[in-house]
Amino acid sequence: MTKIKIIIVLAFLGLGLHQSYGQTYKFSTSGLSVLEKDQRGNWGKWSDLKLVNILVKLDTDKNRIIVYSEAIQVFEIVDYIPLEESETDSVYSFTCKDNNGEDCTLSIITRKKQDNRKQLYINYDDRIILYNIFNYK
Repeated sequence: MTKIKIIIVLAFLGLGLHQSYGQTYKFSTSGLSVLEKDQRGNWGKWSDLKLVNILVKLDTDKNRIIVYSEAIQVFEIVDYIPLEESETDSVYSFTCKDNNGEDCTLSIITRKKQDNRKQLYINYDDRIILYNIFNYK
């Protein structure tokens, strides 16, 4: 597990996400969209993109991700999933428990062929929350 943490931190450093004060990474959001399953268990359509400006903080020292939305979302990182790399995407994923104890997977995806656009996906069994994110300044 420590080895995976080191790899993730080094990868973030390589992408220029490292902040000067430790292993805390901050992002701002620019948009939010939600996808939900219907009563039959089929995925619906993505909601219209809503413009939002929210702070997201990844703290590997405390093993948590916090989304400072209207209702603050705290995700305890249970496991660091190894980096998945393809021609089009770099995906950093984390198995988490939210502040209600519900299991979910958070993924920070860098879209290589879209000017390195970044997105945060919060995946539950019945819904997916998507934030467009960029490095916090």
